[in-house]
Amino acid sequence: MTPFTALTGTAIPLMLDNIDTDTIIRIERLSTAGRGQLGAYAMEMLRLRADGSEAPDCVLNLPPFRGAPILLAGRNFGCGSSREGAVWALADSGVRCVIAESFGDIFHANCFQNGLLPIVLPRDALASLARQAVTGTVVGVDLHTCRITVSESKPIPFTIDAHRRAALLAGLDDLSLTLSKRANIAAWQMLDRAARPWIWAPVALNDVLG
Repeated sequence: MTPFTALTGTAIPLMLDNIDTDTIIRIERLSTAGRGQLGAYAMEMLRLRADGSEAPDCVLNLPPFRGAPILLAGRNFGCGSSREGAVWALADSGVRCVIAESFGDIFHANCFQNGLLPIVLPRDALASLARQAVTGTVVGVDLHTCRITVSESKPIPFTIDAHRRAALLAGLDDLSLTLSKRANIAAWQMLDRAARPWIWAPVALNDVLG
């Protein structure tokens, strides 16, 4: 997983509530395209008309925000089904940070497993950020300092679980975090094999750890 440390870029002011995972990526797209191929389909229900042409009034289609790394949204972003492909689609489209008033729980957890930073801000702070972002001004997000900066305004602080913050900074998902403790796991297994040999199947230690 690519570490998340800091980024700067334009922020898409998509200030809608209850954007669900089916809006982020339609389920049928996940049956024909895999991770790394979903960017063209991200948010297509908002970006495209019924005939497949771009909706000219959709902020996602405006030149300053094409490929922008930051997405601003309202409350309950990523609600609905638990599909991890929603995070993949956003990441494939260039988004690495979503700032919203609140998130769907499973979507929020999936972000941390895929190197995408979800930030929760109060509605007033989010609205102020969106008013500045709509002009195409550059926004900075720094995970080291947990600050959002824009123009000459006072930095906006945000909070994030310390464990998840450390994992994002290091580029580690849950599986990678577990594998980083392989030496400790192997040491425990050796001690437990000596103490309770009757519960261990006759397999090599390397087979257990992969």
